[in-house]
Amino acid sequence: MTTTDIISPDGQALNLIQLSHASGLKLDLIDWGATWVSCRVPVAGVEREVLLGYAKLADYFTAQGYLGVTVGRFANRIGNSRVERDGKVFELTPNQGMHQLHGGPAGLSARRWKILEQGKAHVLFGIESPDGDQGYPGNLAATVCYRLEDGFRISMEYTATVDAPCPVNFTNHAYFNLDGAATDVREHVLQIAAHEYLPTDENLIPLGKLAPVAGTGFDFNAPKKIGADFLVDAQQKTALGYDHAYQLDASCREMKAVAASALSGDGKLAMDLLTTKPAMQFYSGNHLAGISARDGGTYAPHQGFALETEFLPDCPNHPEWPEADCWLLPGEQYKQTTVLVFRPL
Repeated sequence: MTTTDIISPDGQALNLIQLSHASGLKLDLIDWGATWVSCRVPVAGVEREVLLGYAKLADYFTAQGYLGVTVGRFANRIGNSRVERDGKVFELTPNQGMHQLHGGPAGLSARRWKILEQGKAHVLFGIESPDGDQGYPGNLAATVCYRLEDGFRISMEYTATVDAPCPVNFTNHAYFNLDGAATDVREHVLQIAAHEYLPTDENLIPLGKLAPVAGTGFDFNAPKKIGADFLVDAQQKTALGYDHAYQLDASCREMKAVAASALSGDGKLAMDLLTTKPAMQFYSGNHLAGISARDGGTYAPHQGFALETEFLPDCPNHPEWPEADCWLLPGEQYKQTTVLVFRPL
């Protein structure tokens, strides 16, 4: 851990954590938002930066676009910023019009996480969230562990406990560009093991029913370029591209099979994703314009993509959906894992 001279909004210095593996895989993180700020993969003997990042570490305090942050208590959107359980309504703090996105305006991505443990190839962050935080019920304690493993693998394991029933849904909001440059990721080839996705309204709030991907541009069951069917659907036109959740196939649950794979535009680096989570949001970076870029200037739309493993958005308000019970109860432990495997070709 390196203590920087950058002062965080809480008045304390920002800490930078640098992890490395004998394979040559390297990760940089900061304790503000338990945020992933850099990922370098050796490709043909040359380090390739595959993660989008801001021009300055201080830019992570505003986190425009949520680059690399750990998102919670509830990732993605909750319609009308309200949830209900056992006849009791909880009014959440909105931050996207009348709706809540990624845990609210002061969600856990905008807080300092404690460094509980650190080794050469892993770091464990922890945080506590008090009752009523962003409108959520109960006190919550959470951890996230980033770990570099053999075979160019990165695991992210999340845990949480509560003392009152609360919807819990953590994810990481990394944006990838496997070309290692400011290219258009619509040239990447993507595959997603999912036969259903979740249509949304103009505010990207789910309409209520899952829909088949067959016969639409949302079908990535066979590998295809992200740009191959870009904006061919009314749903894509509303979102200016892909920004939708997929219900992952049962075959890839509990990391029994790859849930998603991506191949760089230059064909030299692939990335596989495995997860214990039931759904994944695929976002094609439609609103990256104007965000400060690591190498100077600003990003353009579609220069990075995100694969956010999670429960389906707004699922606390849709108990009829499959695997929609995102409510964590006292005495239970939320435990979810996502693994990324990079494959230099």
